Amino acid sequence: MAINTKKSKALRTRHAEPRAKEAFLALFRAADRLRTASSAIFEPHGITGQQYNVLRILRGAEPEGLLTLTIADRMIERAPGITRMIDRLEAKGLVARERCGVDRRCVYCRITALGLDLLAKLDQPVEENNRAVFAALDRQELEQLIALLEKVSAAREPA
Repeated sequence: MAINTKKSKALRTRHAEPRAKEAFLALFRAADRLRTASSAIFEPHGITGQQYNVLRILRGAEPEGLLTLTIADRMIERAPGITRMIDRLEAKGLVARERCGVDRRCVYCRITALGLDLLAKLDQPVEENNRAVFAALDRQELEQLIALLEKVSAAREPA
């Protein structure tokens, strides 16, 4: 009986591998399509999807702002060059930085009025894009998708 259980598990694993590969590829294709659609919204305004994410994070942290490393932790996509990205946003006048008076190593980032204006312009097109992307799913399917993606993400989070 134990042999059959081992065989059964091995068989299930072999069958799961192609499905896992299909799921992986489907997820990457979907992510690429979503990124392309989002880029079409952001690029005319001179920012990338990751820069939009930083601005969105900073808007949520108003008026206190956030430390650079906290922003990096909250990013949807991990950005190794967060300091350079904030440099570019600061050069565009969308973000301002301020050193902490007590610990000069700490740098707080805040979204500027110009950054808030840009996000206000982007709110509607981003929301319309989000609705259009998921229009084929009913509410229950959307909830299921969210739960499954969170489950996959949680399983791959670094400890």
